Amino acid sequence: MKFKEKIYRFVALLLATTVICTHISPAIGKLAAKNPTSSQTLISVATSNLQQGKLLYDAGRFAEAIKFLQQAVQEYQQQGDTLRQAATLSNLSLAYQELGDWHQAQQAITESLKLLATNQQQTPNLGVLAQSLDVQASLQLAMGQTDLALSSWQQSAEIFTQLKDHHGVVRSQINQAQALRIQGFDQKSIKILNELKQTLQSQPDSKEKVIGLRSLGDSLQLAGNFSESRKILQQSLEIAERLQFPQDIAASLLSLGNNADAEGKIPEAIAFYQQTVKVSSSPLIKIQAQLNQLKLMIQDGKSADAQALLPVIQSQIEQLPPSRAAIYARINFVQNLLKLGSENLTVKNSQLLATAIQQARNLGDKRAEAYALGSLGSLYEKTQQWIEAQKLTQQALMLAQANNTPDIAYQWQWQLARLLKAQGDIQGAIAAYDAALATLASLRSDLVAVRQDVQFSFRDIVEPVYRESVELLLKSQQGKADSKILEKARQRIEALQLAELDNFFREACLQGQKVVLDKFVDEDNPTTAILYPIILPESLQVIVKIPQQPLRYYATSIPQAEVEKIANQLRANLTQRYPSKALKNQLQQVYNWLIKPVESELQTSKVKTLVFLLDGVLRNIPMASLYDGKQYLVEKYAVSLNLGLQLLDPKPLAKQQLKAITAGLINPPPEFSQYQPLPGIEKEFELIAKTGVATTSLLEKQFTSTALENKINSANFNIVHIATHGEFSSRAEDTFILAADGPINVTQFDKILRSRDSSKSHSTELLFLSACQTARGDNHAVLGLAGVAVRAGARSTIASLWDINDEATAEFVGLFYQELKDGKTSKAEALRFAQLKLLKDPQYNSPRFWSAYIIIGNWL
Repeated sequence: MKFKEKIYRFVALLLATTVICTHISPAIGKLAAKNPTSSQTLISVATSNLQQGKLLYDAGRFAEAIKFLQQAVQEYQQQGDTLRQAATLSNLSLAYQELGDWHQAQQAITESLKLLATNQQQTPNLGVLAQSLDVQASLQLAMGQTDLALSSWQQSAEIFTQLKDHHGVVRSQINQAQALRIQGFDQKSIKILNELKQTLQSQPDSKEKVIGLRSLGDSLQLAGNFSESRKILQQSLEIAERLQFPQDIAASLLSLGNNADAEGKIPEAIAFYQQTVKVSSSPLIKIQAQLNQLKLMIQDGKSADAQALLPVIQSQIEQLPPSRAAIYARINFVQNLLKLGSENLTVKNSQLLATAIQQARNLGDKRAEAYALGSLGSLYEKTQQWIEAQKLTQQALMLAQANNTPDIAYQWQWQLARLLKAQGDIQGAIAAYDAALATLASLRSDLVAVRQDVQFSFRDIVEPVYRESVELLLKSQQGKADSKILEKARQRIEALQLAELDNFFREACLQGQKVVLDKFVDEDNPTTAILYPIILPESLQVIVKIPQQPLRYYATSIPQAEVEKIANQLRANLTQRYPSKALKNQLQQVYNWLIKPVESELQTSKVKTLVFLLDGVLRNIPMASLYDGKQYLVEKYAVSLNLGLQLLDPKPLAKQQLKAITAGLINPPPEFSQYQPLPGIEKEFELIAKTGVATTSLLEKQFTSTALENKINSANFNIVHIATHGEFSSRAEDTFILAADGPINVTQFDKILRSRDSSKSHSTELLFLSACQTARGDNHAVLGLAGVAVRAGARSTIASLWDINDEATAEFVGLFYQELKDGKTSKAEALRFAQLKLLKDPQYNSPRFWSAYIIIGNWL
């Protein structure tokens, strides 16, 4: 059974707050007057238990709330009040959901719906039925039953519509949009959110409208639409201010802070959090804002400001009454202290976590207890108290596994691996890393479908698990290559690249069958070698697959910081028009790391093509430009990049008529004056046509997002060639290509490419992105660039790492398509041919011109 509470926590909280506070309590008050006076005492007792349960639930004391709710259920059952019994059972299900007790939650909501089915024949109450369906949907979503959850929310929305309960309709539709997005139906999700926006705008100002707009803003943020999210949240704030609702003002400010945080606007986010603290009367909201502020100060290197905030937060946390939120605040606070350094880890901090553990036990909250135990283990790890740290970590892990909470379990499996490694138990550590990564694999789709403010920090607590595991595996060989260990290490690096791509798009991108590249090389492509460079903290390791040979590896002892420094300098020097001696020295240095140890074997095996699965900052360097002291790598080999995830239909380019959709923008829109005109695009398109490639063109004002989508759907093509300014970044929201009607964001571009009618059998052989560039200094930009093509089903992508002279681009493009049109060479070889032609041209022989273009994916 899948557990997704962390991811969908906001859904459960939204439902819980609305169902218990807004709907159930008033309904009970109205119904009580209709009951006989002889039952009045019993009704009052039951109502009292329900209200007490509500108060405890709101305080995050779920186990205590359950006791009162159970008593209320029994008392309503005794008096035969099935309607109140059903309503209370739905609230009981919510409380069980908060504790992760899915079995009890399922029993409670099933019983609630059965009672309502019976009651509908006697005293229909559609309001309670709609609320129970909402609760059932939240449980189904938490258990991974997305289809069922969507159906339940659709039913509740229909009932709320009948009842003219606009707030209920909005809530159900927002949740439907989230469920659709998780299923991969992005367009349907966006359509619902856009319709909701129109609905909410037409409503008069009210508390419900404030909450609805805030929920919509949060949902748009989840979908990656930050600018629209910010506008909606600002509207929510303005209405709350007009109506003078202090708590809603604080909640909207908090959401705006989270939005700014997600966009990387740290000063703006901090300002919103500071405003939240000023206006909120809720201690929990204040602490949440201050903890978010503290995290950003640490992240931004403002340690003095962070230190000044510590005593303020600590004193407030110590005054909080016991609740799950209070426990998490303690844990969050100590985790921030761990980031600040050991000088902040005092006995008082361990007492904070010890109190959190005891509070969790008193509340019966096993999930919170597992978090608190593991966090105390983290503190002891930081102070190198290995035995105590291991004991606490194992307790936390056992508790997390017993309560089916893999999103917590993997963190303590990883922590256990580090502790075992620190104590010299290498095999035990490897086993713990294996367990952590297996748990992460089971959570793959969960790790990416979450709100930014509760999202796993990929760079901090996902990526390191892979890298540390690989480092330990390679070290465990003790100097002797072990093919099984090398295979395992290589699979880990491929899995990391897949996880990075998922993180980029915020959804599990690739689910298809993987092509085993080794087998493909050995059996079908024996002139291709595959290289996997891996950047580790103290060394650069390279795993190599040469046809018909077992895996081998070699290493260079060099700190990661030094690798990154040289690679970044090299990237900057490569963009200079005239190559310096320093550039060639740096290119030779990287050549010596990656190629020299294996160059004789490559020659002996008659290798013609090198496929690289690059890591980190190395992705920003075009491998074709590496220099051995006499020749560039491109003068000896065709070069390609691959994600190592799958090679879509690994076949050579068929001898067929090449048909291309060509789209180009010469003059950027006025509001994008920072980009220079690209007059060479017309010549570029003429040269493509001269090669005999059949083209359907969209040029200048014709090139809009809508026109491109229409052509994708209507034209018969196997190549998409786009010539325009564009930026590729590790952040999807900062990645775009420029059309006449403005930027086409990467997720929108991806949807356009995937919009092609499935009845059209021809796949996209090649996506060529001319004049685009990757963000300088961004180690993950190429992954996003590659991911667009892979997700859209393009077998290969050619793109530039930096912007180059558009006249040189036009000549390069013409040479490439001429070679490709002949049908005698692979795409990688056609690319090499065009690069060599430019290399021999005195006007363009600098690596700046000929090396910028790379091919990603199918090199055949």
